[in-house]
Amino acid sequence: MAKKTDKVVISCAVTGAIHTPTMSDHLPLTPNEIAEQSIAAAEAGAAILHLHARNPENGQPTADPDVFMQFLPRIKQASNAVVNITTGGGLGMTLDDRMAAAMRAKPEMASLNMGSMNFGLFQVADKYAAWKHDWEEPYLRGTKDFIFRNTFADIERLLKELGEEHGTKFEHECYDIGHLYNTAHFLDRGLLRPPIFIQSIFGILGGIGAEHDNLLFMRRTADRLFGEDYVWSVLAAGRHQMAFTTNAAMLGGSVRVGLEDSLYLGKGVMAESNAAQVSKIRRILADLSLEIATPDEARSMLNLKGGDDVGF
Repeated sequence: MAKKTDKVVISCAVTGAIHTPTMSDHLPLTPNEIAEQSIAAAEAGAAILHLHARNPENGQPTADPDVFMQFLPRIKQASNAVVNITTGGGLGMTLDDRMAAAMRAKPEMASLNMGSMNFGLFQVADKYAAWKHDWEEPYLRGTKDFIFRNTFADIERLLKELGEEHGTKFEHECYDIGHLYNTAHFLDRGLLRPPIFIQSIFGILGGIGAEHDNLLFMRRTADRLFGEDYVWSVLAAGRHQMAFTTNAAMLGGSVRVGLEDSLYLGKGVMAESNAAQVSKIRRILADLSLEIATPDEARSMLNLKGGDDVGF
């Protein structure tokens, strides 16, 4: 089974590359907004901050390291949270684009998608009749004919150039059962250093569905493949967010919330900040008598290199 831990690690995915400005006025888009919401999420209890960047002019996802560098130092100066930089980037970015910010920042952690997949967001576009920016609707509808590429060669390059050369460890994002086997392949080859951090993801069209049987199946499969060499975390898209993370914690897992994954705090209630979601899951965990890991405890659990050895 997963590495025995006494505390739950809360990750917060602050802005992501899925939701667009039309969908919520509370989605952080500028470097200042991303910094402020990240710091507030850390103060609310998030040990790990999963970070993307946005074009401050129109909110479109960007891979520009210069934009990342407008908020990364501020977050580091104002909090002790583990900074986790995306290598998933945004739709249509090349692998070089997606790696650029992490290669420059040399963070303690980076996300790593563990397989290619259809990544369907096109159905969401039908919910909106008008858009704040011209890029939003084609960005979403284009996913009807889009493959999110993460080949074995792509993954190996990231593991070597970012992991081996800079000491960055990874949030292994697993959208389906096959992604767990892909991760085991690289562990068996010695390209991963245990403990590994498995982020099981539910509810994205093209990946595993948000059914509770699937939650148990993912957990059992990970236990079989990794034994005690991993820390397990769960996120779920949209309305499934809080239910799935709660169930994961009850099964001994860690949790991820944030406006990347859901724009809501509860049924029909928009989340006004990332911190609001972190505070809610923290209350739920406290009611279950589960303890929350501090950033330094998360570092110890995941054997991270520490915040003094990053590039920002």
